[in-house]
Amino acid sequence: MALTDELVAALSESRARFRAVTAAFEEAVLRRQHDVLMSPLLWDLAHVPNYEDLWLVRALGGAPTQDGLDDLYDAFEQPRNVREGLPLLGLDQAHAYGDAVRAQALDRLAGADLGPDVAEPLLRHGFVHSMVAQHEHQHTETILAAVQLLPPGEGHRLDGATPPVGGPVVGDEVLVTAGPFTMGTGDRWALDNEGPAHEVEVPSYWIDTTPVTNERYQRFIEAGGYEDPSVWTAAGWRWRQEADLSAPQFWRRDGDGWLRLRFGNLEAVPADEPVVHVCWYEADAYARWAGRRLPTEAEWEKAARHDPGTGVSRRWPWGELEPTSAHANLGQGLLGPTPVGAYPDGVSPWGCHQMVGDVWEWLASDFLPYPGFHAYPYPEYSEVFFGDGHKMLRGGSWATHPSVGRTTFRNWDLPIRRQIFAGFRTAQSA
Repeated sequence: MALTDELVAALSESRARFRAVTAAFEEAVLRRQHDVLMSPLLWDLAHVPNYEDLWLVRALGGAPTQDGLDDLYDAFEQPRNVREGLPLLGLDQAHAYGDAVRAQALDRLAGADLGPDVAEPLLRHGFVHSMVAQHEHQHTETILAAVQLLPPGEGHRLDGATPPVGGPVVGDEVLVTAGPFTMGTGDRWALDNEGPAHEVEVPSYWIDTTPVTNERYQRFIEAGGYEDPSVWTAAGWRWRQEADLSAPQFWRRDGDGWLRLRFGNLEAVPADEPVVHVCWYEADAYARWAGRRLPTEAEWEKAARHDPGTGVSRRWPWGELEPTSAHANLGQGLLGPTPVGAYPDGVSPWGCHQMVGDVWEWLASDFLPYPGFHAYPYPEYSEVFFGDGHKMLRGGSWATHPSVGRTTFRNWDLPIRRQIFAGFRTAQSA
């Protein structure tokens, strides 16, 4: 497929997925803000095309598709907690704006030089078009997280395909031996914080073969983990008390067991699925309770993609082939995590299961730049978030599109965030 056709297909797919997740909702539901950490869905529906207008139209020499929207849909100008009160475009207006922007973007793409030596660096290999498609996919996942927050009875019952069954998993943990590996990437469509590729020396460590399951996490609950300040950091314990945490978000007691609310469906908590909807503080407390710790970012990436036999860092845990439904739970088809051991074809060279898909995995590391980092094409994508305020997440979730589920993709969030589709696995030094 020619590169231009590949980019057109990528943009078409990202738009179709983006609109599909809100298609069932009335405008009144889309306009409401259901959590202070999440936007009203109606804001996202125009923010995404505004971002596209900035980068695929104006940055490439075009005129604004519609004046007066930049400040309204700027994520830095408009904090989430004020967006519900803004004069947002209505649903039909937002869709019409998105269609108009896309038409301009495709017109410009049709005649664009996408070669590696073109004078405009944004166009080289179609980087800026991939960036915009990835941005739209990220917002689709964010919208799904917001939909999960909607109260029952708002018409958001969602049902996915039947998940695969779990399979055998050899051992609770694997040993990753000491030595260097190549961390990061210089891939043509990688975002700025993923590079540059660089060598990292990592001491030997043990890491969980699978993400922590609901069954294992219930043991932490039943052992009084939420009532024991000794296994929480000081900040984590303050947040546990302030937020009155006692179980993962959306869980509720049912006699001696647990139920969970998932997209309008109340169901028993499956024992063999990765735990999801826990914040970093909860993940860290569980790891301390278990006598372990969260992996560092370098440890996670080495376990996910480094091949000790060849010394090569793979694109995916299983190799270079793009993911299929046999490799990982990505792309929103299943609407939730799958049992551990469900993807034997996706196991990493070290023997780790489900490093990609199912749940984002919280890590011990803060979000910091790699050596030689260069902000591109704008500092607000990564640079302004560097520091100790955000914790790292890796691996993507069931709701993550494969284009942003790669092993080098770096996600970050506040340590209090539970709404996202995040779980974790633990590690310990060897």
